[in-house]
Amino acid sequence: MRAARFHEYGPAEILVVDDAPEPHAGPGEIRIRAAAASVNPIDFKIRAGVLRDYYPAELPAIPGRDAAGAVDEVGDGVTGVAAGDRVFGLGGIFGASAEHVVLTAWAPVPDTWTLEQAAGAGLAVATAGGALNLLGDLSGKTLLVEGAAGGVGSAAVAIGVARGATVIGTASEAKHDYLRSIGALPTTYGPGLADRVAALAPTGVDAVLDAVGSGSLPDLVAIAGDPARVVTVADHMLAGGLGVRHYTAQNDSAVLAEGAGYGATGAYTPFVAETFPLEKIAEAHRYAERGRTQGKVIVTI
Repeated sequence: MRAARFHEYGPAEILVVDDAPEPHAGPGEIRIRAAAASVNPIDFKIRAGVLRDYYPAELPAIPGRDAAGAVDEVGDGVTGVAAGDRVFGLGGIFGASAEHVVLTAWAPVPDTWTLEQAAGAGLAVATAGGALNLLGDLSGKTLLVEGAAGGVGSAAVAIGVARGATVIGTASEAKHDYLRSIGALPTTYGPGLADRVAALAPTGVDAVLDAVGSGSLPDLVAIAGDPARVVTVADHMLAGGLGVRHYTAQNDSAVLAEGAGYGATGAYTPFVAETFPLEKIAEAHRYAERGRTQGKVIVTI
């Protein structure tokens, strides 16, 4: 099968498209004929070798964790899904930027989404939904999302609003109209954030999700008033010293199904920042590595 691979650690230019062995669905798994996959920060950090101590690659390795497409193999013990069904979801840490992808968690693609949008939902929904679960019942609460315009941040806004929260989201001013369109009260990040948040939420903030890891955790803890009210998905270095919980996405089909349900009602639509064909995956990685991307970078396969 055609797949993007890196044969050594290094910059985006080391990515090549070549022929790789096909994976097959094991017990409790499905395989899809992938239409698209997303590029996540963990993908380019692994490729660059930054995370080799945590996620060592068996080279050559196929980058990518989440994808969308049509089911073409169903493993033993799997029910409720059949060949030809359109699904999106997560596999292992590697393997998604290829023609065939094995998934261990998945959900149906809503009719309201394209497969490119669905490819951008898997890790974003799993991360945002799981992190918000740690913050408890959000109904009637005020939630602050730091980095609200990115893939995880925008998913957190949509899920938070759907769960009944008033959501304040930080982003650059150019992205404020986008934040308003997905239900957030926008403000800028950086110095003076506490005052700006206080103006939007005079009675205070009940919960905070850091989706960007910009070093703002001390300020976010001060705004929340208690580190137990703060979860980060992007700053494990600062989290421990501050008593903040750090969340790493789990392959949870129930969380993905919740996101798909919001998609079906129009409450959540993954934003695609840019698409690249598989042959230009190096460009896709370079684009994503620039940071501050609104939504997700997608590779079509």
